[in-house]
Parts: sequence; structure tokens; C-alpha cells
Amino acid sequence: MNKPLTAIDNCSSCPIRHRAVCARCDDDELVELNGIKFYKSYSAGQTIAMRGDALDVVASVVSGTATLERAIEDGRTQLVGLLLPSDFIGRPGRATLQYDVTAVTDVTLCCFYRKPFEALLVRIPHVQERMLEMALDELDAARDWMLLLGRKTAREKIASFLMLIAKRTVHPDGRVLGNTSRIELPISREAMANFLGLTIETVSRQFTGLRKDGVIELDGNRSVIVPDLETLLLESGDDSDGGPLI
Repeated sequence: MNKPLTAIDNCSSCPIRHRAVCARCDDDELVELNGIKFYKSYSAGQTIAMRGDALDVVASVVSGTATLERAIEDGRTQLVGLLLPSDFIGRPGRATLQYDVTAVTDVTLCCFYRKPFEALLVRIPHVQERMLEMALDELDAARDWMLLLGRKTAREKIASFLMLIAKRTVHPDGRVLGNTSRIELPISREAMANFLGLTIETVSRQFTGLRKDGVIELDGNRSVIVPDLETLLLESGDDSDGGPLI
């Protein structure tokens, strides 16, 4: 990971303070974390890291969106994940990266050199516990995504994707409320098609269908207005707890 540093005043003013790996830290522990962190910024389209790179740095996404991709030998690539604010890049105890990481919007990372961070995990159990919690949440999300790819209709896939973005950017604590919300799509429809296992034509048709049925409104190519998030949730095939509707 390379490129210029940016500055954020302190941990207490960080926008991901209560969602990131430091969420459970007290003031003294934040001081210790603050002593080993640094910030890096990337422009949209810039490579953050490549699969196989030495994992010298781990990081939390402070702002922006990045993609995780894997390529196979014939050159085909698959978008396998989105990194949104508070998501973590890298794994303590692992020497290399397993995915290509690319900024799709301007991205700011809160970075730690891996070895000092691993030592800190021993000294501050709160961080280790939070990392475990985040890893288990990521496992649950991966299983939900298996359901989406294997069983959901194209319409449900688009609605589920919109709910994913809404939960993480409109309501960061995961609440689903019935108020109007504006969602800024972090990736193109072509990338969305890759992510959801659809064609770009199908993605466009589903957006049109959701718009005609009043589930969403479109404002340009990247802005989606959701008059009622509960209605969108029902279109995704999930219930208010995030599980599938049976």
C-alpha cells in the first residue's frame, strides 16, 4: 500500500470510531492505538493492494468504497466483496494478501503496520474481541451472499444490494427505518452485474422495474432515492432481522 498521507485530528473525532476495530477501546487504549496508526488516501480507480503482496500493513476503511477481486489464470476476474467504512483490510498472522483491493471512490484508510498491530492485540483484548466479532459478521454476510447468488431472483438481488448499501451508509448501525433515504451507488452497473452474477442488461431492467413500481426513484446514474426502506427490504426477500422470508 502506498501513496500520500492524510490527517484526521484524533480517534474521538473519527467517523468510524464506534464501528471499527477500536469500537470497545477506552481512552487510554485509544491513546496507544493512536500512537501506531497513520492515514493514507487513494483516488478513485487507484490500486490499494494486489493479491500476493507482502502484508506489511493492515487498515480500516475510514471513508470511501473499495472492491475485493480475484482473478483466475485465463484473466477472468470476479468482484467478491465491497469494502465500506469500518471494514478491515488484511489479516493479523497472515503474511500476504489474498485479494486485489481497488479504490472505486476516493478512499481514506487508517493504517497500522502489521507486526506492531499484532503485538497490540495481545495487550488490548478489546481489539482482538472486536476483530473476532467482525470476522464472524463477515462469515454470516458471506453465507447470506451464497443464498443471494444461488436462490434469489434478479429483482431480489438488486434490492438486496441496495439494502446492503443503505444499511452501511444511511444507517451505519444496521437499523431499517421507514423514512426516505438517498443511496449513492459506489460502483457502476457493470461492476454490480459482476458482483451479483447478472448481465448489465438485467441490472438495468431490474432498476427500471423497481422504479416503475415505486420502490425506488432514480436521480442520475449513481443516486437512488428510496421512499420507504421497509418496502425495499420486502423486495429483497429478507425480513427485518436480515434473514430470508419464508
